[in-house]
Amino acid sequence: KQALFLHATASPYRDRSHFDGQNVLETGSAGAYQVKDGWLNRLLAALPAEEAKAIAVAVTVPLALRGQRDVASYAPSALPDADDNLLQRVAMLYEGDRQLHALWSEAMATRALTADMAPNGAAMAARGGAGGGAGLARAAAATGALTAKLLSAPGGARIAMIETGGWDTHAQQRARLAGQLGGLDAMVGAIRDGLGPLWDQTIVLVATEFGRTVALNGTGGTDHGTAAAAMLFGGRVQGGRVMADWPGLAPNALYEGRDLRPTMPLDGFIGGAVASHFGLDPQRLMPVIFPGTATRAMGGLA
Repeated sequence: KQALFLHATASPYRDRSHFDGQNVLETGSAGAYQVKDGWLNRLLAALPAEEAKAIAVAVTVPLALRGQRDVASYAPSALPDADDNLLQRVAMLYEGDRQLHALWSEAMATRALTADMAPNGAAMAARGGAGGGAGLARAAAATGALTAKLLSAPGGARIAMIETGGWDTHAQQRARLAGQLGGLDAMVGAIRDGLGPLWDQTIVLVATEFGRTVALNGTGGTDHGTAAAAMLFGGRVQGGRVMADWPGLAPNALYEGRDLRPTMPLDGFIGGAVASHFGLDPQRLMPVIFPGTATRAMGGLA
């Protein structure tokens, strides 16, 4: 029982723009573009120094991890590896600059850490899984295995963030969503397998900026909605259940006559899981990661 689902949940955002919704989700603010840093970066400031390490498994650092605290990022490349001679020359070039030398050393340590991944695994993760559902699942599993490697290294990151795309199913949703969920399952499974015993000390949070419309559109898909589901996985999760204050799908129960109505606060779910996992006071943590919120952190999650 290591999976918990929260249904009919949403951030404070109530419109349907991906850009604005993602901004609210990643900054933890009550409205779009009100805060410049991310809630995960502010979480780092609340942790002891030895635990305040995070990495983005992405080409660029997502907004949720941006802020005053330094974070790392790593994205596998499909390009050929640079030869050792070139790497040594670059190291010599950076040797006289304290900041660049430190960044280069960290990059080389991460490169060495991931060097023994399965052949083509990194390249597959970099390409995003060309080849349909099976390719997507293999790429997602490669990303999960890479993330587990980065988290389980001695002195490695305590927090990792992965962004996934492909969920905007305006057409042919049935097949596309099945592939996406298969990829998510493969990714979480690879993280679990890669972490080994550390899985018992881990939580994996899955969330999105908004849900989809209840009814299908004319192309067999759904359009931007409001409430959605969030997920929590891990050895520390008090799972085996679905949490919901279910509003129903009757026409008069829908939000604005089209969307699943939000009844559970996503910020309370995230805050409760994070506070419990890191042993932090939820009443003190909530205003830090979700400024201006009046929501109480949920208990009994992990």
